[in-house]
Amino acid sequence: MRIIAGSRKGHTIYAPKGTGTRPTGDRVREAAFNLIGPVDGAAVLDLFAGSGAMGLEALSRGAERVVFVESDRDAARTIDRNLEKLRLTGATIVRQDARTALAVEAGARRRYDLVLVDPPYERWPELERALAPYLRSVLADDGLVVVETSSRVEPTLPLAQRTSRRYGAARLTLYEHP
Repeated sequence: MRIIAGSRKGHTIYAPKGTGTRPTGDRVREAAFNLIGPVDGAAVLDLFAGSGAMGLEALSRGAERVVFVESDRDAARTIDRNLEKLRLTGATIVRQDARTALAVEAGARRRYDLVLVDPPYERWPELERALAPYLRSVLADDGLVVVETSSRVEPTLPLAQRTSRRYGAARLTLYEHP
C-alpha cells in the first residue's frame, strides 16, 4: 500500500498483520478522495482506522488534523508506525470502539469536516444503527461522511446522500447535512 497524492505521494505504509483488518486499497482510496475533493485545513475523524490509510492520505493531502479511532491494539501501533515513518503531524490515535468514540466526540461538541467510516463489512447492519445517532452531531455544517461497505450493501444514514459508487467489492457512499 502507498500514499496516492500530496506531500507523501508514493510512500509505502504498513498494514496490520493478520486478517483482522481490511485496508482500503489504493484504487478505492484514490476514488474516495476524487469524490471528496480538497481537504486542505480539514479536521478529519477516521473511524475503524485499521492501518490508518485513509487518514494518512488526508494528512498527506493537507488535512490539518486527523483523529484515528481504532480499538485493536496492533492496528493502533501500526498507525503510530506509519505516522512516524511518514513524519506526519496533527494526528491523535484513540484506542476505543467507534460508537464510544463518536459519543465522546458528540458530547464534547467537536465537529469534523470529514468523517471516514470503514467498518468490517459484515458488521455494517448492526453498526449503522449504533453510529447513526452520532454522525450528524459530529459533522461540520459543510462536512462529508464517507462510508465504505461491501458493494452489495446500500447504507442508509439520517443524512443527505450525495453519491454512492461501486468499486469492485467495495461501495463508497458520501453523505452531507440535509
